[in-house]
Amino acid sequence: MRDKVNDDARLELMMEAVSNIEEFLTGIGSREAFISNKLVCHAVVYNLQCIGEGSYKLSREYVRMHPQIDWEVMEGLRHVLVHDYYTVDMNTVWNILQKDIPALKEYLLACR
Repeated sequence: MRDKVNDDARLELMMEAVSNIEEFLTGIGSREAFISNKLVCHAVVYNLQCIGEGSYKLSREYVRMHPQIDWEVMEGLRHVLVHDYYTVDMNTVWNILQKDIPALKEYLLACR
C-alpha cells in the first residue's frame, strides 16, 4: 500500500533533482565530457532515479489529471537505472538530459 502522498512535495523534490542535475552538468559541454566523467554520470543517474521515484509516488489522480507528462516513462527509466543498471547507455542518458529534463523543468516550474 502506498504511503499518503503529498503531490506538491513530490513535485518539489523532483524539481530539486532537476536543479541538482543542472548543477552537476555545469562545465560539461559535450556528450564526450559527460560520458568520460564517472562521478558526474553517477550523480546524474541518482537524481534521475529520484525523479522516477517521485513520479511513481504521485497520486494516481494527479497523474490522470496531467497526461501531458509521460509519468510511466519516468517510472520505467527509474526501474532500469536501479534494477538493470548494467544495461544503461550513457548516450541515452545524455539524450534524456538534453531533451527531456528541460521539458520536465518547464512543467515543474509552471506547477509552482
